[in-house]
Amino acid sequence: MPELPDIVVYIEALEKRILGQPLQSLRITHPFLLHTVEPPLTSLEQKKVTGLRRIGKRIAVGFEDNLWVVIHLMIAGRLRWRKSGDTLRSKIDLASFYFPVGTLVLTEAGTKKRASIHIIQGEIDLAALDPGGIDVLNTNLEIFSKILTRENHTVKRSLTDPRLFSGIGNAYSDEILFRARLSPLALTQRLSSDQIITLYEAVRDTLTVWIDILRKETGDNFPEKITAFRQEMAVHGRYHQPCPVCGSAIQRIRYAENESNYCARCQTNGRLLADRALSRLMKRDWPQTLDDLEKRYSKQ
Repeated sequence: MPELPDIVVYIEALEKRILGQPLQSLRITHPFLLHTVEPPLTSLEQKKVTGLRRIGKRIAVGFEDNLWVVIHLMIAGRLRWRKSGDTLRSKIDLASFYFPVGTLVLTEAGTKKRASIHIIQGEIDLAALDPGGIDVLNTNLEIFSKILTRENHTVKRSLTDPRLFSGIGNAYSDEILFRARLSPLALTQRLSSDQIITLYEAVRDTLTVWIDILRKETGDNFPEKITAFRQEMAVHGRYHQPCPVCGSAIQRIRYAENESNYCARCQTNGRLLADRALSRLMKRDWPQTLDDLEKRYSKQ
């Protein structure tokens, strides 16, 4: 799912292309995509784009008369920029926005269609789509600490809760926790003041670094390689690959449709975190530490 750094780069690319441009027409091919009835699609036609902003993991495109198109790409949704007048090409092309300078296309791969578009009018309705999480790049340590410790959850859960922190998801939370040398299962109300400071700095540093990486990768082009799995990442999506710091194999725990990737040596003092499915299956045979795991592999 595109997260804060990806959304920032998307918005910057769109600002260069459509800010001040009139929307000539738009087409939505799948009815599930549009989650509102009023205002109608036709109300946007010939209206100029007046601004863009990020709302959590959503992209909000503002038009004249305080009209807004709010796009949530979810897991598999992506934006493409094509030449002016370009038609929808395949089944994964779900919506197109036609501007004089080019065509913005929303695509979504896979069978589960979760991306959404809201067309709304006014700041009140726009604010209703905001889950309420704070912008971690524009807040201070005191506010960050209060939000983080307001409830006692695992730090991974808290970082990815859109009601607490805006725009952080599964991928970048793994990278943040690796940089902070914290276990994803550490409880927020048990963190020391030094650990909270380290986490605050890790959040800001990680997101800033990745915004810069994506900006350099994109240049003047439109972002075409938005993905949660990147070679430059330290732990996310790197299960069983060597940690870039200590060389130990990256571990993971799975839950629902997500997983956490971490380095046991760097983040949990060598302790393996219990994977709900596998640890229950293995019970007493579940290795408790990275050393136990490595000994088991060496005997095979």
